[in-house]
Amino acid sequence: MVMAAFLFESFRYIFVHQHWQGLVSMQPLYDPRTFSVRAIAAGTALAATTYIGFDGVSILAEEVHNPRRNVLLATVLVCNFTGLFAGLQVYLAQRVWPDYRTLSNPETAFMDVARIVGGPLLFGAYGIVLLVSSMACGLAGHVGAARLLYSMGRDNVIPKKIFAHVSPTRGNPVYNECIVGAIAYAAVLLIPWERAAEIVTFGALLAFTAVNFVALMSFWFAREGAGNRSFFVDAFVPGFGCIFCFLLLIGLQTWTKYAGLIWLGIGFVYAAYTTRMFTLRPRVFDFNETAALSE
Repeated sequence: MVMAAFLFESFRYIFVHQHWQGLVSMQPLYDPRTFSVRAIAAGTALAATTYIGFDGVSILAEEVHNPRRNVLLATVLVCNFTGLFAGLQVYLAQRVWPDYRTLSNPETAFMDVARIVGGPLLFGAYGIVLLVSSMACGLAGHVGAARLLYSMGRDNVIPKKIFAHVSPTRGNPVYNECIVGAIAYAAVLLIPWERAAEIVTFGALLAFTAVNFVALMSFWFAREGAGNRSFFVDAFVPGFGCIFCFLLLIGLQTWTKYAGLIWLGIGFVYAAYTTRMFTLRPRVFDFNETAALSE
């Protein structure tokens, strides 16, 4: 309702002050005076954190009725819904306040636009929505991380005794919830939010790059798909996604890449330890539904 109110008030404000021509403009998308490929790449990389939620849907697949159908629908719908309405809101906000250089505080820019188009009432409503949504996102991330650790522990990818433990009374992986909560709390105290967002972005872009690469290898180069391949779907789409995400990844700030590579290195060392310097086959997730249900 608050988002609908913002869209309506923004349309009304732009029409009153700029008429119909104000609603349709290429300036929010391309302004030759301020356009910068590097700035676009940096902004796109940071915006990637917005889409982390859509892949989080798959983490709770085992809790979903008819996951083969519903997880796919939820993933695509969340991604499309977020992209469409977030893009529309930002477009209208830019039309309301075209010159970002005059913003008093870029971190509260959207709230300032809401105050302009809807007054104190819409400003306060958006403040409440942001507060509630931040809590919801935090809880969803907490649950997703704890559930992912549980899945890895259950399949013995990481120590099963700790990460696969489920409380007999609550039915939840309480150890994982405590571990995730402690790490998150420490990060809030020690890491500025801008750097925390960029670190998360590194992990997201690395994962997106890997997913597209694996899709390309599985659907285009695998022998099983010979004779039943579509170049556009099986080669171009995952190939383009892999290259695009990788370019965004290497475009992040240097310190962000160092922090991400250190964390990746820790994982590599752990994998080397558990496989005896890769002489044993690494443990992998068991995606067999029967095995999951038997647990």
